[in-house]
Amino acid sequence: MRKIYVTAVLATGLAALSACGNQTPNGEAGPARVPVAVQASQAPPNPLGPGELPDLAGVEEIPPSAEVLPATTEPAAAEEEAAEAPEPAASPTVAKRQKWVKIFSGPSQQDITPPKSRTAGSKTVELNATENEQIGTYVADGAGRTLYRFDNDSNKPPKSVCNGDCATAWPPLLIKSPGKIFPDGLDPKILGYVERADGTCQVTINGWPVYYFVADAKPGDINGQGLNGKWFAIKPDGGKTAAAPGPLSSSGTK
Repeated sequence: MRKIYVTAVLATGLAALSACGNQTPNGEAGPARVPVAVQASQAPPNPLGPGELPDLAGVEEIPPSAEVLPATTEPAAAEEEAAEAPEPAASPTVAKRQKWVKIFSGPSQQDITPPKSRTAGSKTVELNATENEQIGTYVADGAGRTLYRFDNDSNKPPKSVCNGDCATAWPPLLIKSPGKIFPDGLDPKILGYVERADGTCQVTINGWPVYYFVADAKPGDINGQGLNGKWFAIKPDGGKTAAAPGPLSSSGTK
């Protein structure tokens, strides 16, 4: 082991030990110097301070920008939900006016309760295109009741000839003032009304007056289809639907 000799300052008295940082006054002899052997460690002291730092060779420092942060899915999920959410349906606008009746571009955004009676008439009428496997697409009212046309009527100009007992069996679809018509699956431009002989107003599709059939008991019934070869469920364009397979009796049943 190596030995290093350093000079130790021998102080005289406790007072000298307390003033080890002071210089010797002029004219006084300095303290006696004697060699003292001191053992030293194999490695020189760390110039950066006491202790030794661990060996960091081969360790790559990760810059702050490269730190891995936990993934957040909430914003992405919110965006996905927003993309999947259906847009609210646009409110229908007035597509046509016939005097005091407004005919809208589409179905109403509000629930409409149709009148229970088929002869009372209403200020608000719904016309809905409806599918049927036997006769194809026909028009029903807001309660699902089938609407018919009569071949003896005319559409140019619109005119109804079904009165009296005929109107009892085939009640006309009436609209009252101020009226509104909301179609679903029909062109609003071909909708309107015609004044009947008794002064009431009957809804028309492409000029054809439309009727109920008294023997239709529930929504979807088509008991009047093809009756007497003159009554047919009306199509959305005002035409006649296909005749139902098999003959119908006068009551409208097969």
